[in-house]
Amino acid sequence: MKLVRVKRKTRYEKRFSPQMGKLSAKITYIKKYFLNIPIATVHKYRETYYGEVKDCKDCKITA
Repeated sequence: MKLVRVKRKTRYEKRFSPQMGKLSAKITYIKKYFLNIPIATVHKYRETYYGEVKDCKDCKITA
């Protein structure tokens, strides 16, 4: 049994970018788990419409 594992999960979220406006993008979270309890988010990124992979720091989450 592994004590520490890394999982990747993708889901759709609504985001806002000043250049594009509102968009619904696939956000991938890479999280570190200890005994199946999430400890920290290691990285999160999104895929654009053109297939590029970008960091989520350039868009803001809308409420």
